[in-house]
Amino acid sequence: MEYILVILAFICALAGVAGSVLPALPGPPLSFVGLLLLLLCGGNEIDTSTIISTGIIALIITIFDYIAPVWLTKKSGGSKYGTWGAGIGMFVGLFFGVWGIIVFPFAGAFIGELIAEKDTGKALKTAFVSFVAFMLTTGIKFIYCVIMTVLIVTKSWGIIWN
Repeated sequence: MEYILVILAFICALAGVAGSVLPALPGPPLSFVGLLLLLLCGGNEIDTSTIISTGIIALIITIFDYIAPVWLTKKSGGSKYGTWGAGIGMFVGLFFGVWGIIVFPFAGAFIGELIAEKDTGKALKTAFVSFVAFMLTTGIKFIYCVIMTVLIVTKSWGIIWN
């Protein structure tokens, strides 16, 4: 049973890393679930403070991921059309690989702002802020998920070899 839990923990960790860049998967929560699965194994060395701190960090990152792009876009003078455009662009970009995930949210925010009857300069500014917010939140999620993957691998080492 422990080997199954370790394999599931690895799957959650890898899905978490993928989810840090793919908006369809909740990366940090998946990585945290991987750590919780290891907690169910006997002989683990995971203490309560690690579980609590990584859980709180996953929660904060997840909330920040949803709030930061909207908040930063609005702070830059963006409209709901720009925010919607960035979201639609991110979804469409999933079908075009890594460059699609980078380019399409920017283009979507730009088009959305043009629809909101903003001038080109203002639309470019808002699209750039939306892009920076996306890259910031994606980077934070990616770093957390990679750290969690390393933690899961190191903590499962003793479970596998005992």
